[in-house]
Amino acid sequence: MLLTIDCGNTNIVFAVYDGDRCLNTWRCQTQATRTADEYASWLIPLFSDCNIDFKDITSALISSVVPNANINLRRLCEKYCDVQAKFIKDSDVKIELEIDLPNPETLGADRIVNAVAAKAKYQMPFIIIDFGTATTFDIVNDKGAYIGGAIAPGVNLSAEALHNAAAALPKITVQATRSVIANTTITAMQSGLYWGYVSMIEGMVQRMADEMGQKPIIIATGGLARIIAEGTKIIDHVEDGLTLEGLKIIHDLNLAQDTLLSVA
Repeated sequence: MLLTIDCGNTNIVFAVYDGDRCLNTWRCQTQATRTADEYASWLIPLFSDCNIDFKDITSALISSVVPNANINLRRLCEKYCDVQAKFIKDSDVKIELEIDLPNPETLGADRIVNAVAAKAKYQMPFIIIDFGTATTFDIVNDKGAYIGGAIAPGVNLSAEALHNAAAALPKITVQATRSVIANTTITAMQSGLYWGYVSMIEGMVQRMADEMGQKPIIIATGGLARIIAEGTKIIDHVEDGLTLEGLKIIHDLNLAQDTLLSVA
């Protein structure tokens, strides 16, 4: 069985695959100081509910954008699964994605994995919009090369910043309002946040498409992808598990490579 771990700035998502079948996924809040033993004590009953034992895990692949969490995630796999986890940005992990950037080593692991997953499912060119802690735009051109993108503050991050910076403004949930023109403080904040982000997405996609000289497929992922997609026609596809799918694809690619090397 394969254990995949997607460690983001806000949440860590664990998934276990038996062959091509995803048995289940589990999510916890990212805490860089959480130890391997703490991860294990949380996962043991969850695995048990799915009839999974740590010893069933034969390989592990991790996408992480939180360097301080990596040592304990690696230790979790070593101590409890008895496997040496691989990280997406390890030099010996093959990804089959051309990264056409001046400093390709600086590209985040999650952005790499999302691009790999989208390449396997959709025609190129495409833009992936990931609604996470940050809202990221990632572009793969018609030749299959990652050529860049953009990073903006995430929707929830903006909502929190608005509340923290203005004493009279309350915490709000991110949701669409019936009207852009609001008549209460809360709905005014919700309107500005939601429709402001929808407008930003539409404007950024249009500008990117103009620069590309092509009409790309637009793929949304991340926690707020479906909510934002309801407010615009510019998003073609919503993919809830894009990063986990990319991890599985990269694992299978490297497994096939290892098999060929061992036969040779």
